[in-house]
Amino acid sequence: MENDSSINPLDAIFAPKSVAVIGASTTPGKVGHDIFVNILKGGYNGTLYPINPSARSISSVRAYKSLTEIPDEIDLGIVILPPKAALQSVQEAVAKGVKGIVIVSAGFREIGSEGRAIEDRLVATCREAGVRLIGPNCLGVINPLPAVQLNASFSARMPKAGNVSFISQSGALCTAVLDFAADRNFGFSKFISIGNKADVDELDLLRYLHQDHDTEVILIYVEELRRGPEFIEAVKEITCGDYRPKPVLVIKSGRTSAGAQAAASHTGSLAGTEGVYDAIFVQSGIIRVASIDELFDFATAFAYKNESELGKMRRKVPAGNRVAIVTNAGGPGIVATDMTMFSGLQLAKFKDETLETLASHLPSTANLHNPVDIIGDASIDRYENALGAVIRDEGVDGALVILTPQSMTDVLGTAEAIARIARKSFKPIMCCFMGVIDVSHGVKYLQEHGIPVYRFPENAAKAFGALYRYSNWLNRQHLAQYNLKFDRERAAKIIQDCLARGKNRIGELDGIGILESYGFKVLPTRLATTGDEAAAIAAEMGFPVVMKIVSEQILHKSDAGGVIVGLATAAEVKEAFDTILTRARGYKPDAQIEGVLVQKMASAGTEVIMGLNRYPIFGPLLMFGSGGIFVEVFQDVTFRLAPIGRNEARRMVREIKGYKLLQGFRGKAKGDIESIEKCLVSLSNMAMNHPEIVELDINPLLVHAEGQAATAADCRMILKTPGGDPTPAH
Repeated sequence: MENDSSINPLDAIFAPKSVAVIGASTTPGKVGHDIFVNILKGGYNGTLYPINPSARSISSVRAYKSLTEIPDEIDLGIVILPPKAALQSVQEAVAKGVKGIVIVSAGFREIGSEGRAIEDRLVATCREAGVRLIGPNCLGVINPLPAVQLNASFSARMPKAGNVSFISQSGALCTAVLDFAADRNFGFSKFISIGNKADVDELDLLRYLHQDHDTEVILIYVEELRRGPEFIEAVKEITCGDYRPKPVLVIKSGRTSAGAQAAASHTGSLAGTEGVYDAIFVQSGIIRVASIDELFDFATAFAYKNESELGKMRRKVPAGNRVAIVTNAGGPGIVATDMTMFSGLQLAKFKDETLETLASHLPSTANLHNPVDIIGDASIDRYENALGAVIRDEGVDGALVILTPQSMTDVLGTAEAIARIARKSFKPIMCCFMGVIDVSHGVKYLQEHGIPVYRFPENAAKAFGALYRYSNWLNRQHLAQYNLKFDRERAAKIIQDCLARGKNRIGELDGIGILESYGFKVLPTRLATTGDEAAAIAAEMGFPVVMKIVSEQILHKSDAGGVIVGLATAAEVKEAFDTILTRARGYKPDAQIEGVLVQKMASAGTEVIMGLNRYPIFGPLLMFGSGGIFVEVFQDVTFRLAPIGRNEARRMVREIKGYKLLQGFRGKAKGDIESIEKCLVSLSNMAMNHPEIVELDINPLLVHAEGQAATAADCRMILKTPGGDPTPAH
């Protein structure tokens, strides 16, 4: 059901009928002057009022001493005043009935407690009155569409109108992006700098732009998010819901693993906040890009639409990853082929009918197979016939057309021919017109007709790959959820008993009980305090056995030489007991050693790891990957925020490189993949049901042959002490 966006409170900010600039200045170069002039010279279609108590006019427009002097209603107030004066002005604006506010000026939460207190009062005042606030400490907002033409920012550049909206936490980045967009003839529907996000944040704007009929693609620059699971569920509706799904592309600053190294678990040391953000983006269907350049490359592809038979515009996304390449130069065709493979695509294999059609139109020297090389002297007809033939092939999901200008090349005519074919096809067609001056007329024509065109083949191939990933997201299958049963009460009792004993680092003895409560297959395990006791336990449970050191101060047992496997006799067990104690005391002399664990040795299996690490705001972050002693060397892992169900678990398993090993590799039996998925769902439930668990590793989880389940061979957990910080130190 379509919502009526005309009653959205944010309309007063993005499509106001009247604007008051509170703090307008007569001095060129001051923000208050420049913003007012930018609105005035930008051709704003509403009524503009400058507010300045000591000026008669600003840029020949009559000035008012205060908002109360203005006889008319005001939709939007732009505030450019120091914090205390800004608070007073906002109070006056609310009393006046102003419907939306943008505070450009700085000096609020970013400078300390005093500024934070004023910012909090601003927000409280606005929320009590139902007025939405953008900022403070932001560049402003821009709506370049002809019906509004509002440049309420201190960027002098009014961008071209388009169907892409941009949200940025950084004002400085906004000006650079506007310059970049102008150079690429790129247009916007809305352009927003959100600054401190005191009231309106990314999620508010994403919801608004989802309903906005003038926005087809949403771009975001993020430094930090303040919402987790709620963000995922809301954005998932935007990217793939029933109502007008829209692609969301994000560029995030600070892509490092900083802050993760001090964690006690493998999960914590590998995750960091970037693991959290990667999980949020993947789970919500947001496409993460690596650079500003890539952001615009992808946005150009996603904005590409075609008119359907019903007269509605339809986004062009490929049904599959089979791409056809048409080129008039061999070298760029090879580059495109390489980049196509790198971007998750494959070269389409043409049907015999397609090859016959190509042969009838192309010279004998042309290459008819993909990539189709139509030779350097290619005419318009050659391009049109070749592209038309391959795009009609049922085995082709889209095409990449490469043109390198030769002396005989009709660049504009070729662009027109490509546009003619593109209008008839729902398959995406990307273009690469290599060069700058010689191809400029053709490039301009393609841009004006909404056809993505790039300077280099690799840019086009990456953009096509992003379209394919989004198509996969839209068309992904949804399996029925698992109906798993858990003994939540038993797990809670074990956790509370440990905490009551002052124990917040849990090894296998207690951890096995918790895992067993959540359906994990575990091994017979008992603690021995002497070599003789260990030998007796081993004989009772049956050889071979594994022995492991038990000490709260030695979490990573292998590092201390505290694990010995494959013990087959009582004598070997006794000797191993003494060896493990000696090694442990040498590794950490002050460690309190409880004894040595004797565990039935599991049958062979592929080693994987799963775990969790709990974060403020975002909650438990789950990890899955290739396990064993090399987990931090290869770092073949993926992350999701809990809760997850069967489908998300399924995608996690298939994302890691080690998935090939689980499928059966070089004669090895296929692993029990479904059991891994069930374990991940169980782990998610454990994380949600027991907030006391702040870090957890199951490493290795041994995955046996299909139908034989998976065994948790080792685990460790860290609990939050009562009244303690729920987040492990990083």
